[in-house]
Amino acid sequence: MRQDNQLLVITHLSQLITLVTGFGSLLVPLIIWITQKDKVYKMDDHGKNIINFQLSLIVYCIICIPLILLLGLGIVGFIILGIISMVYPIVNAIKTSNGETPKYPFSFNFIN
Repeated sequence: MRQDNQLLVITHLSQLITLVTGFGSLLVPLIIWITQKDKVYKMDDHGKNIINFQLSLIVYCIICIPLILLLGLGIVGFIILGIISMVYPIVNAIKTSNGETPKYPFSFNFIN
């Protein structure tokens, strides 16, 4: 296995592709993780964290849909999720480049 912090940082930042294309925040990191998890040191851990975070965001978005009818709480939820989905990949990419192990809050452990 090789040490490749740049690829780990790119994997975290690849979640932001949705801002450009409208989709891909789960697909791109998933592809990088699947193809590189056995080749790059710590890619398996980072990839699992990213995939769990993205799947958790999807679950939270599904929960927000019916909450729109409840005093518009779903809209507030979507705004908060949008901010979280932009901030945490950047923060964790910075942590990764500094050699720290990043953690995504509010994530369910779909993949262990």
